[in-house]
Amino acid sequence: MDTATHMLRTGRRGALLEAQMALRDLRASGERIDLAWSLAWHDVVSRYRGSILGPFWITLSMGVMVLGIGLLWGGLFRVPAHQFVPMVAVGIVFFGMVTMTINEGCETFVQAAGMLSQTSLPIFTFVWRTVLRNLINLGHHIVIVAAVLVWAGLWGHANYLGAALGFVFLVVNVAWASMSVAIISARFRDIPQAVASITQAAAIMTPVYWPADRIPPSYRWVLDFNPFYHVLDAVRAPLLGEAVAPHTYGVLAGMAAGGWALTFWLFARTRRKIVHYL
Repeated sequence: MDTATHMLRTGRRGALLEAQMALRDLRASGERIDLAWSLAWHDVVSRYRGSILGPFWITLSMGVMVLGIGLLWGGLFRVPAHQFVPMVAVGIVFFGMVTMTINEGCETFVQAAGMLSQTSLPIFTFVWRTVLRNLINLGHHIVIVAAVLVWAGLWGHANYLGAALGFVFLVVNVAWASMSVAIISARFRDIPQAVASITQAAAIMTPVYWPADRIPPSYRWVLDFNPFYHVLDAVRAPLLGEAVAPHTYGVLAGMAAGGWALTFWLFARTRRKIVHYL
């Protein structure tokens, strides 16, 4: 790392210059997105080196869980299997991607401490690395969704354009969430445990394993004020041939705008300190 870059990263400067440097880092990371992809691909390959099925082991275990929960809980809720299993399959696959990206985001800068301290790579590159790694894993798990939709006869009724729009909102929101917890976790090492607890609680409070229409009206606030529900429903409802509540897109757009504004401000304020935190 040259001296000028090091001083700009670590020295205290005005708010305007800090914002300009943060924006320059974001722009530079976009120009090096191929590096983020290579790092993400290496993470996936190295994690399963020597394994016969590789990442498909997780897909296999996830498929077994979908089948078990779908058949058992479907009977408990008295919902036909061809309705309940697709709901659970899509929910587990996409909710799992959201929570894994956020949980792994806590370790984004900690795991990259060596590269951050010895190179002048854009810091955002490592955020894209985490997001892309989980998108690669999602690419393996999507076969579960495809198989279930074909089995349930929903393949021809799914709204793929609506699901694509929901997926864009999902990625945009999960990216700023991953970035924000990465910054905070670099400073406070207890944050990963707190984030894991929040995502575990969200798995219970979000209709991943249970039908949203079974919740009593007096408890509707559990869904209306649950960001995980809106992120999931924007993708799941179109794939199941159902309509997305109009206010869901407004919530997601507001989350994306407010989340990225807050995260970028936090990054601009702490960018020069992240290496020292590590």
